[in-house]
Amino acid sequence: MTLRPLLDGALTVAAARAGAPGGLRYTERQLYYELCRVLQPLHAGPRRIPYTLAPPVRYARFAAALATRREELPGLLPPPAPRPAGPRAAAAEPDLYDYGLPRLLVCQSREITAMLLANDLHLEAACPIVAAGDLPLDDRLVAGLERAGDAVVHVLHDASPSGLACFEEVRAAYGPGAARNVRVRSMGLVPRHAAALHLTSGRGPHGYRGPLPAGLRPEERAWLGSGRTIELAAVAPARLLHTVIRRLRGAGTAGPRRTPLRRRVRTARGSGFLSWPTG
Repeated sequence: MTLRPLLDGALTVAAARAGAPGGLRYTERQLYYELCRVLQPLHAGPRRIPYTLAPPVRYARFAAALATRREELPGLLPPPAPRPAGPRAAAAEPDLYDYGLPRLLVCQSREITAMLLANDLHLEAACPIVAAGDLPLDDRLVAGLERAGDAVVHVLHDASPSGLACFEEVRAAYGPGAARNVRVRSMGLVPRHAAALHLTSGRGPHGYRGPLPAGLRPEERAWLGSGRTIELAAVAPARLLHTVIRRLRGAGTAGPRRTPLRRRVRTARGSGFLSWPTG
């Protein structure tokens, strides 16, 4: 018996879970990690016992199973387009830079950036979202952040050497040390969040030896030093949306009134991946 029928059935279940509740949009890698949770439901263990999981199926097998099913999955996002040349935002929204911006979200992954935008998170959280690959920011956007007086640039990244390096690069470019009146904060992912949610992990060729964000525990530093990595895409789509909205809306100003997105994710009330679970 081959694994293909098993993968096809599990892929159908994974796609339904990734899009719940309410038809969320999701990336190919998010679907892969949802498939891992379907095939290996050990992620449902008690959160008070921290651990991560090895992937039960290789990505190449998942990609082969997905190749003939892609058109059946309306929630699956296409690969993001390359960065367009020229000041696209300025042309589309010429008055965007006339106001103060209290917060900005920078995502390490272009795919996660596209997923958040496709699910209208920038409208729900009243926050511009950009990919780290699209930096540097337009000078007028930075001026809008400075004009807000107490603005925060949040960086959403993997629990990996490249993720931590992404945060350090944004902080070096736009933090107070760069003569900017803007705070730069890491929103995660970090190892303790991944262990609490029992996410699927991988391993890089070597560990991380550079600067680490404040607040990491000794075991987290050792975890990163061992070469372990966890992608942000390993977090379930609904949980990711709910937690990022909660963090952004709690970063200072009161958020806007409810929108369809907030109603779609209101059932995802579990503890977010950016705060230590209590159960």
